[in-house]
Amino acid sequence: MGVLKRFTDIMSANINALLDKAEDPEKMIDQCLRDLESDLVKVKKETASVMAEESRTKRQLDECNAEMDKLQQYAEKALLAGNEGDARKFLEEKARLTSKQATFQQAYDLASANSIKMRQMHDKLVRDISDLNSRKAQIKAKVQMAKAQERMNKMSSSIGDTSGSMAAFNRMEAKADAMLDRANAETILNQGSTDPDDISKLSAKYDAVASPSVEDELAALKSSLGM
Repeated sequence: MGVLKRFTDIMSANINALLDKAEDPEKMIDQCLRDLESDLVKVKKETASVMAEESRTKRQLDECNAEMDKLQQYAEKALLAGNEGDARKFLEEKARLTSKQATFQQAYDLASANSIKMRQMHDKLVRDISDLNSRKAQIKAKVQMAKAQERMNKMSSSIGDTSGSMAAFNRMEAKADAMLDRANAETILNQGSTDPDDISKLSAKYDAVASPSVEDELAALKSSLGM
């Protein structure tokens, strides 16, 4: 029963633990399903073989017990018929079968135990495969989300810290603003200034205006006195 040793590991296998250790759970769950389905084919075949062995040993044991019961009945009938010698022969044959019965019983007990173990393995595999198939889409969706997040994290890491670049940009903008302010101030100053030669010419214009005549001043004085 080397196959029992082989498949005993299946009974203690923890599918979730395998997935936790996997670097790529998406690939791991597909591989787990393939392995489990392959194991299930082997377990089914071996379980059928073990169950057949259980049936064979049970049949041998039942036939031996039936034969012993029959010999017991013949011995009783022989004694009732007064044939003690015949009864002894029946009992001797029954005693010979007793040793065979022990061997058949032992073989049946072992086959029965093996059959129970194989059926347990078979049922566990069926449950595990069903469970993984029902969770497969959900697990793969989570894996895809995790991979997308990892790609975003790597992209952010590759871009690095932009605070230095932003600070330099702000300094250049401040310098440009200062240059523009100075240019605007110079424009205002240039628009408001007047050439000194122009002032002199303008003053000379008014200096050349003739003063009022004496006659005009006299006439004004008379008017003010009512004369």
